Amino acid sequence: MSGLDAAVAGSEPNGLDAAVVGSGPNGLAAAVVLARAGLRVAVYEAADTIGGGLRGAALFDSEVVHDLCAAVHPMAVASPFFREFGLAGRGVRMERPEISYAHPLDGGRAALAWHDLDATCAGLGPDGPRWRRLIQPLLARSRSLVDLLLSDLRTPAGLGVAPALVSRVLRHGSPLGARHFRGEEASALLAGAAAHTIGPLPSLPGAAVGLLLAQLAHGPGWPLPRGGSSRIAEVLADDIRAHGGVLHTGVEITDLRQLGGVRAVLLDVSPTALLALAGDRLPRGYARALRRYRYGPAAGKADFLVSEPIPWKAADVGRAGTVHLGGTAAEIFRQERANARGLAGERPFVLVVDPAVADPGRARPGRRPVWAYAHLPPGSDRDPLPLIRAAIERYAPGFTDTIVAERGLSGAGYAAYNPNYVGGDIGTGAITLRQSVLRPAPRWNPYRTPLPGVYLCSAATPPGPGVHGMCGLHAARAALRHEFGLPVPPLSP
Repeated sequence: MSGLDAAVAGSEPNGLDAAVVGSGPNGLAAAVVLARAGLRVAVYEAADTIGGGLRGAALFDSEVVHDLCAAVHPMAVASPFFREFGLAGRGVRMERPEISYAHPLDGGRAALAWHDLDATCAGLGPDGPRWRRLIQPLLARSRSLVDLLLSDLRTPAGLGVAPALVSRVLRHGSPLGARHFRGEEASALLAGAAAHTIGPLPSLPGAAVGLLLAQLAHGPGWPLPRGGSSRIAEVLADDIRAHGGVLHTGVEITDLRQLGGVRAVLLDVSPTALLALAGDRLPRGYARALRRYRYGPAAGKADFLVSEPIPWKAADVGRAGTVHLGGTAAEIFRQERANARGLAGERPFVLVVDPAVADPGRARPGRRPVWAYAHLPPGSDRDPLPLIRAAIERYAPGFTDTIVAERGLSGAGYAAYNPNYVGGDIGTGAITLRQSVLRPAPRWNPYRTPLPGVYLCSAATPPGPGVHGMCGLHAARAALRHEFGLPVPPLSP
């Protein structure tokens, strides 16, 4: 009998009310909700450790932990799920850098998104008043904005901020947005935030995400969990266990029939994986929609162990928790469009994080981790290390000389590491206007599949990617209502 068969042959799954497949942030969030509702819950994770995009590891040095996927978490303090769950009350300290993110430009210049809005505006010169008029109305209704964009996009949430958001999205989601600012700094600051969608820009979804992230930079900030991203996964798992749930690692579910008898099965998996799990049991139309589901460009990852802080040329960039590299807004838009068409370039958009800037405990004398992503064409098998080193060297000459050890993972390598990252797409689906609302298929309830008791809770459902737990919360709410007639329980510690 295999390890998997042994795990599910006894009291499980027949002794379960609900099973969650996949332990990414959404799967864990769903399990938290279900377990707190009093259900008997088990989580099945194929990897040896839980967490999905929240995993960390000591790659080169036993004392220095590297975040393997996500590193910075504005949504982990802003989303409705985590606001109620309360990371601080569970011992997770979110370290907030004084500069949320920076965007270096040629000539030793840089745009800086300080946590303080006044400082940001002062640094943008003539564009400072324009940045304030763009951001302040959203910042004043930040919670409503978060609630709206992280809703299931079907039920009312945060609608009071909608007029201010829509007018700004329409402008900055089109080429007209380039005319809003006089200089390159402010437009690059917004473009860098929009590029987190990893898709062609400018676009309406990109503008919405960019505005959301930009205003969060001046509100709750872009914090890092002290000790690394795995701390968030750990406290989610602790809460599941505290309410009677069980987590299995190294157990791969390959067919939904392995979970027969469980009233509710929630899948933190990609649409591609759902097709494989269901086999020929899905209705033809739904299966066809899943096959048509589009994935976005890839991310190529680099992990560096360096001997000293990154030697940024521009003043104060080294005080930022996140740094965006890609040049002007026009350069970023051009390369993001090329990626989406499958065209590689020599200057991709790159995100860089030096965690020790906000969390000095992550560093040791002469050793500190540096995290970086490069946006690449879908399925790219190109080694991202030379591209990322060159991107950093462009704005921090001498960086290469500080590298003690390094590891690169191509887009294709990321897909092998985590099957949810189809073609290296860490967002589990392209962020297009259609797929922002109708992901993964046109249905009023996107979480409920046509199979009885089977739900999808991954980032392939609204509101999409990010460490916010909301896909899991929405899916768990649907399962509680339809399968058990129960409300969502309180989530606070």
